[in-house]
Formats: sequence, structure tokens, C-alpha cells
Amino acid sequence: MKRPLSALAAVSAVALLAACSGPSNQTIDPTAPAHLKGTVSLWHFFADREAEVIQSVVDDFEKANPDVKVDVHSGQDDEKLQKAISAGNNVDVGISYSTDIVGAFCSSGAFRDLGPYIDRDGVDLSQFSDTTASYTQFEGTRCALPVLADAYGLYVNDDLLAAAGYDHAPKTLEELEEMALAMTTYNADGSIDVLGFNPLMGYYENTPTNWAMTVGATWLKDDGTSNISSDPGWAEILQWQKDFVDQIGYDKLQAYSAGMGQEFSADNAFQTGKVAMNFDGEYRTAFIADQAPDLNYSTVPIPTLADHSDSYGGGYVTGNIGGIAKNSKNPELAWALLEYLTTNTDAVVKLSNGLKNAPTTKDALESPDLEVTPQFQTFLDIMQSPNSKTTPPSKVGAGYQQAMGDYWNKYQQGDGGDLTDGLKGVDKTINDSLSLVDGP
Repeated sequence: MKRPLSALAAVSAVALLAACSGPSNQTIDPTAPAHLKGTVSLWHFFADREAEVIQSVVDDFEKANPDVKVDVHSGQDDEKLQKAISAGNNVDVGISYSTDIVGAFCSSGAFRDLGPYIDRDGVDLSQFSDTTASYTQFEGTRCALPVLADAYGLYVNDDLLAAAGYDHAPKTLEELEEMALAMTTYNADGSIDVLGFNPLMGYYENTPTNWAMTVGATWLKDDGTSNISSDPGWAEILQWQKDFVDQIGYDKLQAYSAGMGQEFSADNAFQTGKVAMNFDGEYRTAFIADQAPDLNYSTVPIPTLADHSDSYGGGYVTGNIGGIAKNSKNPELAWALLEYLTTNTDAVVKLSNGLKNAPTTKDALESPDLEVTPQFQTFLDIMQSPNSKTTPPSKVGAGYQQAMGDYWNKYQQGDGGDLTDGLKGVDKTINDSLSLVDGP
């Protein structure tokens, strides 16, 4: 589950790493140690029940390596991880909730280059999908490996869909709009009672990354600068989304959204039947099983605009990533732990079953021990679709995504001015951020 930063915060975090970290002059033993012994630290962001899942897999690693102790630091978000590495604290392995840090961590050396370990130990990178393999490296340096993945699709309340007279989920945005309007009901005062689909940018998982999939819009050029205004897909989806917002009314949607439950609570609007269709990730299946077990729902890929139907079936794929910190005191132990968490089939399956995130290795995806419901299977199919895409790593982290989201929020409420000029302005914001990180 991605947690967005403001554009300024994203760039500031990257600048902190660039200032405090540099490429490490690492050397490794020509052969892996025959016996593992010592203490290794693991920093991760998971908390509560999810932290217990991580601990159970760490326990398995310690059981297989009885002379190794893993010092676990849970609840450490990306900001804490960045600061700890920059300060030279004892971080051996760090797990981030976002692929957006990869560009900064690889280019600054905050995470070590894993290439020498991978080559020495013959790790088969083909076990990872092209998408997950792509978001764990930057400019030829692989400084991370995937620790499960998130794939995004459309959740549909089947009872509300049937009540509106439909027997199938939408495949195009045009169908989604028609169905959503038919499923939307109003109170006597004209306010919304039940919403078929909330089109507002910023509502739950209505992010630029998910909307981009509906038209196959691209983010960056080969040189890392912004491609927003040059890709016609962005203008197409912004115009479509704003027209949808205007049909219901921006103020009316804002008022309804303000009264909804928090996304990651039992009062989630989809789980309580207040919204009939939602963009969301595979992890929502676990929340529903726990918090709304009687909900009758299905999942399908995110619809596309009709003239982009050839890309249907894919989705936005991202996930958690793990790396070895620059100042690791026990890099061989760190590598052994990281390799176990990311490539050991039993470990990956156990993590997936516990966290309800998608596994990232072929063997784990095919394992008979993997727990799969029909709703969860949709996301495994999306993971393996050739139409799925991710966001490219950048030195400005998530800053380019946030710049797009900031403008989109203005545009949907009628304050974005001319769309062509506005998208060029997004380009400038992104490219200025790149200049700030790169320096004069």
C-alpha cells in the first residue's frame, strides 16, 4: 500500500539521501560463507498483525540458521528508514513500502548494489516478473529485491450491480460511468445516499498511477524528464474524469467523500456498501474477509477507455522492496536474510498468505500452498499480464507522481486553467525537481 508524500517532501527526502550518502566502495568475499553466525538488523514498516507475519518468517530463518539472531525494528516507515541510513545507524536490511525510493536509494548508494551477491550466488532473476524486476533497479544498478507486490483492480459490489440491472462488471470506463450513474441513489434533499463509483482524484486509491492504466499513459522520457504533456493519454483521461465529476457535481461528491469512513478501517465505503465500485489493491481482500465477511463482491481488472481496450487485463503493479543499507555492519548476514525473504518459496508463500499481498516469484505463484480465492486470483492474473505496468524509478522518488496529482486536484474542481498549459506546467515542476536533486 503506497503512502504518498507531497512533491516537496519527496524531493527533500531524496536530497537528504544525496547529501548524506554516497556510493559505497563495497567488496564481497568470492564465496558465500559456509556457516552463518552473528546478529543482523531488519527494519520494516509493518505493525500489529502484519508485523507478526514478518516475525513468523524471521523465526523460520533463525530456526534454519541457529547461530543467527535477527534484531527486528518494526513500524519504521520510509522517512525513519531514510533518516536512520543517512545518520549511519545500525541498519542491515531495510524494507520499504514503496518502489518510489529505488531511484534515490540506488543512485545515492543508500542501498548497496546487490549485483555482486546475485552474480556470486547465481540468483536467477528470471523468477521475478519483468515488472517487479524493473522497479528494483535504477540506471543499471540493482539495489533492491521485491518483497511481495501490490496489483490494482476494480472491486464490484455484486448485489448493487444486480439491483441496477447488470449481470457483468464493466470493462470500459464508458460502461463504468453508465453503471455507476445507474447505481447512484439520492436522498430527498438531493445529497448522495449510495454512490456507484466515486470519480474524485484523491479518493482512496483514485491515484494518477491507477488512472494512467486506463489509457496507457506514460510518465517519463528515456532521459528521466517528464513526458506528461507529450503523451495524449493524460489529457484524454483528465478530460473524461472531469466530465464524470461534473455530471454528479464536484461539491456534492466532496461532501459525500468527507462523510466516508477511513480507507483502512472497517468503515471503508466499499465495505459498508456506500460505494458500489472501487479501485483497490489485492490486500483489500484480507480487510473484507476480516471486517465485512458477508459482502458479496467480485474483482476485475481496471477498465480502460474504449479506444484503449487492447490494454485491458493489466493494472498498476508496485510493492514492497528490500535492500542492504550502505553502512551495514554484517552485509553477508544481511544478504542471506534478504535472499531468504525474497527468493525462498516457503518464505514468500507464507508472507503472501499472511499479508495477502501478491507473491513475486514464479515458484510461489505456482505453489499448492498459496491460499487463493477467486477475488484474489484476479490480482495474480493482473500481476502476470503483459499489459501491467509500474511507475518508473526516478531520482525525485514519488515527486513526479505527486506533481501530477496536485494539478489534477485543481483541474477537477475547475481551477486548472487550460489543460494543455496545465500539463506543461506539470512537466516544468517535475523537471525543476530533477534539477534540484542533480544540482547545478
